[in-house]
Amino acid sequence: MRIVTSLISAIALAGVLHVGARAVGPVPPLGAFLDPVSGIWAAARVAELPAEQTLTMPGLSAPVEITYDDRGVPHIFGASEPDVARALGWVHARDRLFQMEMIQRAVAGTITELVGERALSLDRNARKLALAQAAQTKWDAIPAGSEVRLAVEAYMEGVNAYIDAMSAADLPLEYRLLGRTPRRFRPVDTYYLLIRMSQTLSYQESELRFHALEQLVGREAASALIPVDAPIQEPIEPVPGRTQARLAFRRMPAPRAPDATQVAEARRIRDAAIAIAAATAMPLGTASGPAPDLTDLLTRGEAAVGSNNWAVSPARSASGHALLAGDPHLELTLPSIWYEAHLVVPGKMDVYGVSFPMSPIIPIGFNRDMAWTMTNTGNDVVDYYREVVDDSLRPRRYQVDGAWRDLVVREERYYDPSGKVIARDTLLATHRGPLFPTATGWLSQRWTAREVSDEGDNFRRGMTATGVADFSAQMESFRTPAQNMLTADRAGNIGIRSTGRYPIRPGDGRGDVIFDGSRSANDWLGDRPLAWYPQTRNPAQGYIASANQQPMDPTARAGYQGSDWPSPWRAMRINNLLRANTAVTVDDMRRFHTDPRSELTPFILTALGDARAAAESSGTWTADDESAWAHLQQWDGAFTPSSSGPLLFDALLQAMSRHVWDELVLPGETRRVMTPSQMVLVQLLADPSSAWWDDRTTTDVVETRDVIVLRALRDAWTGTRNRWGNDPSAWRWGNARVIRVHHLLGLPGFGRDSLEVQSGPGTLSPSDNGGTHGASWRFVVELGPEVRGWGTYPGGQSGNPVSSRYADRVETWRAGELTPLHTPRTASDLGPAETRATLRMIPTTGGTN
Repeated sequence: MRIVTSLISAIALAGVLHVGARAVGPVPPLGAFLDPVSGIWAAARVAELPAEQTLTMPGLSAPVEITYDDRGVPHIFGASEPDVARALGWVHARDRLFQMEMIQRAVAGTITELVGERALSLDRNARKLALAQAAQTKWDAIPAGSEVRLAVEAYMEGVNAYIDAMSAADLPLEYRLLGRTPRRFRPVDTYYLLIRMSQTLSYQESELRFHALEQLVGREAASALIPVDAPIQEPIEPVPGRTQARLAFRRMPAPRAPDATQVAEARRIRDAAIAIAAATAMPLGTASGPAPDLTDLLTRGEAAVGSNNWAVSPARSASGHALLAGDPHLELTLPSIWYEAHLVVPGKMDVYGVSFPMSPIIPIGFNRDMAWTMTNTGNDVVDYYREVVDDSLRPRRYQVDGAWRDLVVREERYYDPSGKVIARDTLLATHRGPLFPTATGWLSQRWTAREVSDEGDNFRRGMTATGVADFSAQMESFRTPAQNMLTADRAGNIGIRSTGRYPIRPGDGRGDVIFDGSRSANDWLGDRPLAWYPQTRNPAQGYIASANQQPMDPTARAGYQGSDWPSPWRAMRINNLLRANTAVTVDDMRRFHTDPRSELTPFILTALGDARAAAESSGTWTADDESAWAHLQQWDGAFTPSSSGPLLFDALLQAMSRHVWDELVLPGETRRVMTPSQMVLVQLLADPSSAWWDDRTTTDVVETRDVIVLRALRDAWTGTRNRWGNDPSAWRWGNARVIRVHHLLGLPGFGRDSLEVQSGPGTLSPSDNGGTHGASWRFVVELGPEVRGWGTYPGGQSGNPVSSRYADRVETWRAGELTPLHTPRTASDLGPAETRATLRMIPTTGGTN
């Protein structure tokens, strides 16, 4: 039934595109699209894997055996690493070719050549950031003949071998819709993917937000709103003897009243930040589609997503073996960002995990000795410099230490599918990086991701690591994006290190300010040494957890790590779950992924209780107030789809932000310059008489915390009843908070919408009202005598929307379940019941490896 629905959706979409209603680009005549031989119906004929297949592959040194299991995972057995890489390239291309091309084009800034002028802003932004140039620089620095270069070259040869052998029926549906054919791939394209990953995981603009806030409320107040050190400390590197999070609350300096000049500057820098943020607006999973609301990129609160990982030592696991779990949170798309694979070279490599299409590496997974997973560190790796230029309109030089230097000038052209030039840009750069024109002058940007490093080789060597210590050694030179690399091995070791570059800045070391670019003394002074990195191995507490929180308590070692850290609710929840359990099972680890409770909830409800007591004392507590209070009191605190309490709680949280941060709204506007994190709000709740509670729009009264919290409750109660009805027993959280896994191009009918999940503010599986981000992969590994794994992701292996492997895992993921992962040692070890297809690749005459 799903196949029929998808085909009908595709035909309907083609009709819509054909008559010109918001087309993604030129489309073929409907007759060709519906042709029974080469049109949409051909997609159904090639949707499933052939039961048996043999083909010749140029460049192989020996035959490669590929067995697909009952989950569509290829188990690739080859005689050498290049052979396995070449086969993986072919396999990726068969299942994810269009996705691969869109990722490459997103970095190159050439999407317009595929879909037309609609994608021009995306292409311009990619080229402004010089992403393709950065990828090329990294690739060019890799020595000829090195193992990583040979593997990447072989991988891309496999991709192109598939393209060369494609029949008309094999053409992915998206190409049919667009009337296009695939491009050929180059080895450097793998490094396009890696720079794309850095773009998604390590880009920030905290300096610009800080400067805008500084104009509005003053430097001290701005530093409290975007703190360098989190006011709640639950670090990744454990503090000996600590058994709960440390509350490092400080009294927040009062906001100043800005004058007209400061308001104007705040507006200019806010607009500049929006313009620059546009250059990084696209997440890893999306390569095309409508542009996001760029104003929202700056003014919204902290992202309601985040990755988690945790490991348990043998002493605290029920089996006596180390356990590891991970769930990287990214944009959710069909096809998925990830592709599961098992790669085997006897005596050298036996690795299982998730790969990125367009790369031969397994960045998250396990082998026969150990397992590894990652969360984003969030350290500050981007800086801005205000440059002095020779011409404010058409600069060609910039000044450093009193001397003029030539700007790097790059002329860019953008083409449509017919080859017509549709736009031209002149792009500039300093020695630091791209130069952006803004309302406040010219800003250059330095970013670690543009500088030479080879994360591909780090990942490749990590795949064959024999234990925690070996993996850590293989990753020592890893630079970007900085990752909290969690590991566990069969010897019972667990460890983590927040690995990546930590630039050293001049002065007080802070990187969340805009530097004077006319002085070379403001350039980076170097990097923190490896010993300084946040890290631990086999801590006394017997477990490790990371969830994007500030990785190291500032009392442990001095040094700037970053600023504006995500609230630590997920980190606190994982730690509390692990502290309370001395015999953790695999199923416990699975359940933790979708645990429905948040450590934020008690802080908010405690403040509400204080406001209730104050209102009762003053005689201002009403019957409606009591009804709202009673509804929250009967709620068990779980953000489950059938629960009604989360609707009112979430409305209360949003109303509190609206009423508290009025000082951050520019005159004449309704949106805040930025919204401080929930953690900063909780810190403020501990100070009932802070000047921040006063509502500047009421000139005849000075509000306190209790007044504002009560006002927020009343707004939330009224708003929730207006939206969901006057009968709270009929409210359902699942009606408001759902997950939407959309198609890569947003094609209607090809996504999976309205998925009800256990998720809420601060839970381990958070989501926001958009519902487009979440756990892109969940897995648990038990490191016993035989390493065992369980996992899933919200999608399927195939990129063909009419394939049974397109979205077959979505329901398993939605329900919070995991599936056993098969890890046969040889191609024949997978039993008939678990085998769905076999593919044999044999060398053409004169194999090269």
